[in-house]
Amino acid sequence: MWERGSIVDFLSIRATDILDVFLVYFLTYKLFLLIKGTRAIPMVVGLLLIVLVSLLAELLKLDALRYIVGHARTVFLIAFVILFQPELRRVLTRMGENRILARYLDIGSPGVLDEVAAAARRFATEGTGALMVLERDIGFKSIVESGIPMSARVSVDLLATIFVPNSPLHDGAVIIRGNQIVAAACILPLTQNAMIDRSLGTRHRAAIGVSEETDAVVIVVSEESRRISVAFRGTLDAGLSPEQLRQRLADYFESSWRSREAAVS
Repeated sequence: MWERGSIVDFLSIRATDILDVFLVYFLTYKLFLLIKGTRAIPMVVGLLLIVLVSLLAELLKLDALRYIVGHARTVFLIAFVILFQPELRRVLTRMGENRILARYLDIGSPGVLDEVAAAARRFATEGTGALMVLERDIGFKSIVESGIPMSARVSVDLLATIFVPNSPLHDGAVIIRGNQIVAAACILPLTQNAMIDRSLGTRHRAAIGVSEETDAVVIVVSEESRRISVAFRGTLDAGLSPEQLRQRLADYFESSWRSREAAVS
């Protein structure tokens, strides 16, 4: 039987216990939000079932079942890491975002956004396909290195020249950092989300893919439908007017401008 002191210790709740429960809840909730809508969900459910069976085997002292589940759990974890590298990379990238440093970065200005929106309008009118990535807080050096390096101020005419059909730089994406085009003809990772509309082409899948792994804002103009779309945080908004696009860009970057202005003042 328990002694009185042990019962009191069991019933007492320390501040660290409350903090411990809160942190576990918070991390679990954030992890669920990050993998929500991805193909990792069934795998996570399977892993939880293995953990529950393992706990049951420990509780009931089922040695044979405990041995099998223990080995299956190890194999399952290794397979999870191998099969779901894109999802894990996205989770780690999101966890590594640093909003404190973001206020010191020059990540765009209203003039740049005006040029980009005007270029999208021009591409939609002319039926020119385009893919433009506006970098925010998270850099993507490997993607920039996959294209042709540039160092030129963003302008409608320059973007129109880059995306001239059949030109060497037409295929791929333009990377915009601050008020500079830093690379063109860049190769973007395609989304692995099985729930994405199958009718979407390579440009749109690439836009969603890079927006899943970074916090970039990606603008796509379809040469077939002449529709303007924006991908952000793995979600694609299609059929935007140039005015709606300009407002979306302002919404995405306005908080960054306010943070930078507050840091300067």
